[in-house]
Amino acid sequence: MKKFVIAFATVALAVASAAEKRTITLFTPSVIGGQELKPGDYRLEIDGNKLSIKDGKRVIEADVKVENEAKKFDSTAVRYAGEKQVTEIRLGGTTTKLLLGSGASNAN
Repeated sequence: MKKFVIAFATVALAVASAAEKRTITLFTPSVIGGQELKPGDYRLEIDGNKLSIKDGKRVIEADVKVENEAKKFDSTAVRYAGEKQVTEIRLGGTTTKLLLGSGASNAN
């Protein structure tokens, strides 16, 4: 029984850490998932094709298309359509690129 509990706890921890967690700094007002974000630091959580952005108690969710490039990005970069609409986030230190808007459907 004790082995079962330990095995279950190990699996539960692995599942809980399956979502990738990152931080991002927005330097201008930005729109993600139909919600406007003020300039500042935010926590990103990527779970499959779901992006969650944590702003204090508020959580903004958006559908994303996750792509991997051949080469790692040197730094995190945010691309916009127009002045505020975020269309792409390139995560520094990884090969991960998140496509929002035209690359994926947004959700609230």
